[in-house]
Amino acid sequence: MGQNKYQVVIIGAGHNGLVAACYLAKAGVSVAILEANPEIGGASVSQRVFAEYDARLSRYSYLVSLLPEQIVKDLGLNFKTISRSVASFTPDNSSGKNLGLLVNTDLSGESAQHFRDITGSDAEFANWKQFYEDVSKLAEAISPTLLEKLPTRSELRSKVNHPIWDQIMEQPLGESLEARFSNDLVRGVVLTDGLIGTFTDAHEMYANICFLYHLIGNGTGEWKVPVGGMGALINELRALATSNGVAILTDSKVTKLTSSADGFKVSVTNGQHGDMEFASDFVLANCAPQVLARIAGTPSPESLDGSQIKINMLLEKLPRLKSGIDSKQAFAGTFHIDESYSDLQLAYKQAKAGKVPDRIPAEMYCHTLSDTSILSPELVAQGMQTLTLFGIHLPASLFDKNAEAVKLEVKEKLLAQLNEYLVDPIEECLAKNSDGSLCIEVKSPLDIEKEIALPRGNIFHKDLSMPFREDDTLPSWGVETKISNLFLCGAGAIRGGGVSGIPGHNAAKAVLEILNG
Repeated sequence: MGQNKYQVVIIGAGHNGLVAACYLAKAGVSVAILEANPEIGGASVSQRVFAEYDARLSRYSYLVSLLPEQIVKDLGLNFKTISRSVASFTPDNSSGKNLGLLVNTDLSGESAQHFRDITGSDAEFANWKQFYEDVSKLAEAISPTLLEKLPTRSELRSKVNHPIWDQIMEQPLGESLEARFSNDLVRGVVLTDGLIGTFTDAHEMYANICFLYHLIGNGTGEWKVPVGGMGALINELRALATSNGVAILTDSKVTKLTSSADGFKVSVTNGQHGDMEFASDFVLANCAPQVLARIAGTPSPESLDGSQIKINMLLEKLPRLKSGIDSKQAFAGTFHIDESYSDLQLAYKQAKAGKVPDRIPAEMYCHTLSDTSILSPELVAQGMQTLTLFGIHLPASLFDKNAEAVKLEVKEKLLAQLNEYLVDPIEECLAKNSDGSLCIEVKSPLDIEKEIALPRGNIFHKDLSMPFREDDTLPSWGVETKISNLFLCGAGAIRGGGVSGIPGHNAAKAVLEILNG
């Protein structure tokens, strides 16, 4: 068993591990990254999902909001994102009419009329504008702190200095939305940002934290389309890391981590070279805290199950909508189905009781309406499109007994629900493989755990945390563990979650702070 010595060993080559490696290597630190899978990227990959078609889809993570522009600038990354003119569209047939709620990103154009058609007055549109204007106070105050040591609760509250602090940070989100909005559909569209990847009732604080992380990115909360797909970010980070001397070893699964006064020993099983051992002064864990606990022999943190299903599709054409809105407008932003407030609460209650919801709340968007570069020129010429669907309130426990049967049930329900709003059934729009099968794949929480090691399919690794420390606690980057010089640099860190690079940056800063005295 050979031993390799580096100042820093990083476990996991997802985007956060790569960000940490780039910051460290640019500062002259020797770094090795150990990745268990045959390819790097973790959840931030672009892959040819359907073998017969040259289309590289963002298979897991798919939109960008939390990645600070400062990280892109610091590292000199050639990574671009595209703003979407449409924030969301929600079809609605509850009144017996085929209507829809269109929300343009800047609330211009038809947005006011759509609110009027759905709610019967202008009041809810005014409430919407005021609510998000207030939420922006949180985003503007919190965003600049994300690449610094954690502020205290009191410090952050003082920075916000607005009643929205209590409404989002102190009282359940459900109470705030019920007080702010009267329309069931409008309440639900707002609530969805508190439920993406988080299995919770609207009146539990888990929803508040999830909501906050969806609304604070770069001070605006805008969700953008990554040009070239998520893999474009990974390619840029890999090139920078390797050019600065970072050693990246794939097919290298860490099996044991031990620490002593002399540093760390990291035991690895490598698919090509067999057992290996690495020695380092620091270890950064870009794996989930539960995975780290297993290899370090420490207690594992408890966390909610992952609770979503991801469906990737390749289409020959976009379906027409019964509401009459242009499909290219409706699918350009986030397209919600069955996500009214009452829909969301009922689905949670049913799933909590161990049943696949009668109606599964879901949302989707079409990457190729903003960026066709993920398709070959031939597919672009044929008018093909991609469609990403994210179904919520589907905890991993629902799939434990008969995963494939439940996946099929969920897929059929979701397609049937979607078809209620379409002129063209989605099955008629899907591209076909040469054997006649449709270009659609379904990833359950258990699939996600198996493929990219997210425990129980939790896309945040573990439960999200508020982006501050309590007033009576020690200064912290939010990445520390109980073992000296062992830091979290992935989504499981405080201020982790989403494609952000924030915990990678902060773990690197924690190391450099020690090295630089």
